[in-house]
Amino acid sequence: MQPYHHYSIEERESLYEKLREGKSQTEIAREIGKNKSSVSREIKRNKNRYGCYQALSATVQYLHRRKKCRRKPRLAEEEARKFVCEGLDKYWSPEAISERWKIGHPKTPLCHSTIYRALKVGELQGYSRKTHLRRRGKRKNVHNTKVIYPTHTIADRPAEVELRNRLGDLEGDTVYGAIGKGCLVTLVDRTSRQLYAARISNRDSDIVKEAFATALEGVDVKSITLDNGTEFAKFAEIEKQHNTTIYFADPHSPWQRGSNENINDVLRFFYPKGTNFLLVSPDDLQKTLDLINNRPRKCLGWLSPFEFLSISCCT
Repeated sequence: MQPYHHYSIEERESLYEKLREGKSQTEIAREIGKNKSSVSREIKRNKNRYGCYQALSATVQYLHRRKKCRRKPRLAEEEARKFVCEGLDKYWSPEAISERWKIGHPKTPLCHSTIYRALKVGELQGYSRKTHLRRRGKRKNVHNTKVIYPTHTIADRPAEVELRNRLGDLEGDTVYGAIGKGCLVTLVDRTSRQLYAARISNRDSDIVKEAFATALEGVDVKSITLDNGTEFAKFAEIEKQHNTTIYFADPHSPWQRGSNENINDVLRFFYPKGTNFLLVSPDDLQKTLDLINNRPRKCLGWLSPFEFLSISCCT
């Protein structure tokens, strides 16, 4: 069977000219590559009010019919509409309504997007996204989709870093405060547990890079292990800045930076969740760092990080 195609304006003009030449419908069909019944149907369907066929008026009639030729809305069916309304009265989600409908009507599916669309355009009188949906029509939070492609991962980290036998191998992360109220960049030495930190106004990668320079001023950095946060996107520049190598932990593996996670928990005693770091002065932060770095640690034989460093530097 020959595939069906709508007449184009050029084909209608050709049809009109051949009719004027007095050719039969069979001849016209053969010359324009259409079935004879298709030609007959086109002429009968698109005659003008005077009973004559003209290409322009035929095209206008065709476009008018196409515009009106739309599928009947799914929720125009009484049964489906009633089922959806009953589900919304119970504050079911459109997905739940759709899936429950499929159980009783496997051959006539009802898509959840149909329900969302009906609520959006006001097709269901008395129901709206704000009154009957859990999110009340608000868009779902879109998470940052930026991805870091590290040059070095934790699997590449040398054995001497794992053994904690030298100073300068650091673990880093950020500690957040209230939303939009800044945070801290924290770095802890894996061997001495010495904490370095700097305050930042937001997690912009350029600001984070400058925070590294502030926190690590005068520190001989051998390596840094970070998580995969996008605030560390300028890691290559940080490596050049401190003449070091940055390794990234595996996603969702905080235990691979255990020393940093532990010290961040200590920081939370001084700066609980919701802290406005924009109000924390550099002097206040330094006082907190001094308190933490003078705190005896069991892993250091009850020496503080400051004491451990002073002994290490003298030996």
